[in-house]
Amino acid sequence: MSGGHGGAVDGANKKVALLIAVLALLLAFSEAGGKNAQNDMLSSNIEASNLWAFFQAKTIRITTLQTAIDQLELDRDASSDASRKDAMGKRVETWKAAVTRYNSEPDTQEGRKELSARAKKAEEQRDRSHARDTKFEIASGILQVGIVLASASIITGIGWLVALAGGLGVVAFAMMSLAVFAPLALFH
Repeated sequence: MSGGHGGAVDGANKKVALLIAVLALLLAFSEAGGKNAQNDMLSSNIEASNLWAFFQAKTIRITTLQTAIDQLELDRDASSDASRKDAMGKRVETWKAAVTRYNSEPDTQEGRKELSARAKKAEEQRDRSHARDTKFEIASGILQVGIVLASASIITGIGWLVALAGGLGVVAFAMMSLAVFAPLALFH
């Protein structure tokens, strides 16, 4: 191609073509990073939802047991049979132990306290992934505009379009860097 007429234009066009290739490469990385962040966001959201559902189930169990405890204590107080009172008292203590266990089970991480902490952590991960996804989407849009401007500069011969496209590439790279290293910076 360099042997024909317009050799100076070909050299400039080669540089613009190289800029377009670099912008396209960054766009591919940005799209892949955005897809990864989106998948992480969905997974974390599902995990948080599941953990909150488990938390709610434990809450329902506690409420049911507490109601049964209250009723059994009333029945025990009204009973005159000592052996029956003793049996009811043992049942109440067993149920109270279950309520305590449902509230906190450090060994299994399945008590309400632990489930709540795990769900909040999954929500934080979801929010961080959402922020990453947003930044990658913005970077992708900027890169697409940069590619269009660089392409237009070849057709029009307007040099400042190349500079603007290169500047947009730098801005997009900065946004991608934020997405990877500081997803919650600036905005989310």
